[in-house]
Amino acid sequence: MKIQYFADTDTLLVTFQEAPVAETKELDENTLIDVDEDGNLVSITLEHAKGRTDIANFSYQQIGVLQPA
Repeated sequence: MKIQYFADTDTLLVTFQEAPVAETKELDENTLIDVDEDGNLVSITLEHAKGRTDIANFSYQQIGVLQPA
């Protein structure tokens, strides 16, 4: 998983997996969801991220132990 913030365009990109994108779906005019050929989530793009998220206070916390898939 990778999170990127592009300050020049105020765009937040959250990539959940590295996979070819088969389709991009528009959730609303500022939110795009990319899915693979099986319909699995690949990434989410949020435009105007500063006003829609608390990107300045981003943190990551893992709770528990991840089990292999």
